[in-house]
Amino acid sequence: MLDGMTDVGVRDINTARRDLRPVMQRSLKRAIPCVDKGLHSGVPVTMTLRPAPAGHGVVFKRTDVDADQVNPFVDAKFDAISDTRLCSTVSNADGVSVATIEHLMAALYATGVDNVLIELDGPETPVMDGSSEPFVFLIDCAGTVDLNAPRKVVRVLKDVRVETEAGFAALSPVDELEDGLSIDLTIDFPCDVIGRQSKSVRVAEGRFAREIAKARTFGFMHEVDAMRKAGLALGGGLDNAVVIDGETILNEDGLRYRDEFVRHKILDCIGDLALCGAELVGAVRAERTGHALNNALLHALFSDPSNYEIVDAATLEAPMPQGRFLAAAE
Repeated sequence: MLDGMTDVGVRDINTARRDLRPVMQRSLKRAIPCVDKGLHSGVPVTMTLRPAPAGHGVVFKRTDVDADQVNPFVDAKFDAISDTRLCSTVSNADGVSVATIEHLMAALYATGVDNVLIELDGPETPVMDGSSEPFVFLIDCAGTVDLNAPRKVVRVLKDVRVETEAGFAALSPVDELEDGLSIDLTIDFPCDVIGRQSKSVRVAEGRFAREIAKARTFGFMHEVDAMRKAGLALGGGLDNAVVIDGETILNEDGLRYRDEFVRHKILDCIGDLALCGAELVGAVRAERTGHALNNALLHALFSDPSNYEIVDAATLEAPMPQGRFLAAAE
């Protein structure tokens, strides 16, 4: 070891090297499985992430359906979204669907995995602990490999905005390409335990795993009955969500971050925007956004070819950390 260099310093250097923007498409080195239940379906599911060739993209395969009768493959694309109630669900033309994909998509996006086949024997991805951290761990265990094909980047060229009475989401160009994509997000809930929280994150220093990935989904006890009557949150519990009863957090260990709620909304936003199918270079500003608005923002972006350009990552003028939405240090 060099004089004056600590173990932490060595790890920081290695992390910085991994965080350089990949200019080639990326996949996994090997397949890796996991098993858990679905957050909303409550159905046990086995999911396996498998390496895929360049140009494959992120594709789900439902192994529990009859492939002779229906198409088991579902693309992880913004225009395949079929439901945004409390999660993002993608479906194909045969009605085969995969729900609650946003936590996994955020992990794939932040680790730079462009091509992967995701096999699962149920209608929903495993909930794990309600965050992206277990998926980041799986990807780290599998390892990644660069492929022999250039990586694509979607560069925002014009302001785009979508809104409802409750909130809005907007995308703007950035002056410096090395800024990548930044997110400035605000939430506002009528309870003191959450209240109004804001956080700005940008592409910097590879801190997705530490700053965002651990933030868990959350829900309210007074909404449980209505959600379950709607067939939602059937697999939810204290082991995979932050649960709020009035002004009390029921989880014995409390919060992982003081502002875990807004961090999870940022995580969701990352996962939803990952459905653009490439890296985004631009700035997001949003208030009270959710899965529906996040998806509407991508539809608005791609509705007009003058809103964006698609270029090879290697053509960008400056290197940028590979974890596109990695949060800056506080």
